[in-house]
Amino acid sequence: MPGTATKTLLNESTTVVLTPGYEGANIGTIIGFKHVNYLVEKAVIEHFRRSGLPVGRLYEENGLGFDITYIDSRLQTALVVDDEASIEVKPVTQDGASELSFKVVITVERDGAPKKAVTSKVRAVLRYDENDTRMLRRLPVPAGLEPFVTAAIGGAEPGAAVPALGEPLVSGGSTDSDPVLDQLLAGENAYGWKFRIPYPFVHFFDRLQMSGYLRLMEEAKHRFVDARGISIRKLLAETNWIPAVTHSQVTLLDEALLEEDLYVVYTVDNIFKNLLYTSRLDCYVVRDGKLVQTATGSITHAYGVVENGREGRLVTFDDRVLRAFNNETEPGA
Repeated sequence: MPGTATKTLLNESTTVVLTPGYEGANIGTIIGFKHVNYLVEKAVIEHFRRSGLPVGRLYEENGLGFDITYIDSRLQTALVVDDEASIEVKPVTQDGASELSFKVVITVERDGAPKKAVTSKVRAVLRYDENDTRMLRRLPVPAGLEPFVTAAIGGAEPGAAVPALGEPLVSGGSTDSDPVLDQLLAGENAYGWKFRIPYPFVHFFDRLQMSGYLRLMEEAKHRFVDARGISIRKLLAETNWIPAVTHSQVTLLDEALLEEDLYVVYTVDNIFKNLLYTSRLDCYVVRDGKLVQTATGSITHAYGVVENGREGRLVTFDDRVLRAFNNETEPGA
């Protein structure tokens, strides 16, 4: 039978007030999508704490590492650095599920009234640390949490065979010239790079965590537009346009480990009415000569103009931007 803390975790909603990280205010005072998702993650972690199951203690005492495996966030209004965001976490885990599920709503004050800013869906697991060298003792899994404990995240089947690998990169190093990338990008409207996973991107000693993938998703956008001749700095200097995210989603499919080479592919999927475009993020490692996909995600972007730090409006794509998104050359080029 579930213990009292587990019953609370699975059945009772919590609300916490949090402020965004100042690091995330890279659009005037507006918080970027990555740090919006960080707030969602923090609120779920606080939900565990208030339920009597702090995630730190779960690892220290039970050898269970809290991992978000899925996050899907829709941004309805911008968060800014001075916001005191009210964040409700509602448990929605179904009977028989192997992942913990939550709905998260972020509300902020606008013009003296509450306004829904973000809605998110989150799934999480408790990853068992089997390493007896660093976990010298483990208490039993708290009653009722057993279904959500896993020996490994995901379990993707190996995919296509790939060419022989070259020399490994140094930690944190990257390249966009690689035979495996050539195979992944063939025939696609995409940009990709190889990235050696460094220590700052991992947690529980060795695996890439959700926040690391969110950082890669943000970097993928920057690398893509730079490679297509419309870098973020260039459009800011020439038109004061800045990318704006309305929706992001990431799913972990397998574990990617410290100092593995990660292949990151950013593919343009659709363009809507010259106002929004969706892209897909896919990440792979190579094991035993075959691709293993570790994560997939999607992101919806617009372009906006921000004035006075927080006053934003969307703009329609011009021909130059559309050509870049479609990988078309300029007329006469």
